[in-house]
Amino acid sequence: NDTYAPVRAWLARGGDRRPAPGGRLHRLPPESGGRWAALPPAADRTRSLHAWAGALLERRGVVTREAANAEALRGGFSALYPVFREMEERGRTRRGYFVEGLGGAQFALAGAVERLRAERAPAERPRALLLAAVDPAQPYGEVLPWPVTGDGANRRSPARAAGSFVILVEGAPVLLLERWGKSVVRLGTLSDEADGALAAALDALAAAAPALAPRGLTIERIDGGPAAESPLAAALTARGFAAGYRGLVYRPGARRDA
Repeated sequence: NDTYAPVRAWLARGGDRRPAPGGRLHRLPPESGGRWAALPPAADRTRSLHAWAGALLERRGVVTREAANAEALRGGFSALYPVFREMEERGRTRRGYFVEGLGGAQFALAGAVERLRAERAPAERPRALLLAAVDPAQPYGEVLPWPVTGDGANRRSPARAAGSFVILVEGAPVLLLERWGKSVVRLGTLSDEADGALAAALDALAAAAPALAPRGLTIERIDGGPAAESPLAAALTARGFAAGYRGLVYRPGARRDA
């Protein structure tokens, strides 16, 4: 629905508005699909930058130089900085040092700042969250560096790619799901087992399995090796996975013992 096929079809028509033969969606032309719309070029650069600034604040929560530059906006963060400064002077946004390790010029809406303050107290149990690897709320590989996985010749850095998901526990990446869960890579450290982060991530994986693969999720590889031979196999089995000929399989409605 969001591919470039409708755009290519619209360009190929060359302005011809007659219905194209063999169109989809009840005989509608192919360029009518998707959520694309042709807009006139922005005449006012200031209004365009203001719209971008508002969109980034809503999308990112906290806008840093690294986050703004990742959006491939013409001019990058330098073009947006005067707009953010003006919004701060008018009381529409706040400036502070919200994210440690990133640039000092950081802006956020008041609501985002209050939500950050509410997270100061540690939770009683580790909280896990599964996000698409390309989600703006998932900062690793874009704003923050990925943890390096593997050792020796197997060392590699994960990629932000469609079909990949990251399980964050208290904001730290613990598990990477590639190819819609067919491959699982551990991103955490040995301390994860002691503080419960790994267990929370595995719980989140089992809970998300029906959504990732409604007909049954099959994990074929874990940390580059066969899933059934992984040290995590026993923990996944306790959470409803079962050994199959291709790996560890989670069936909808499977009983969970953990």
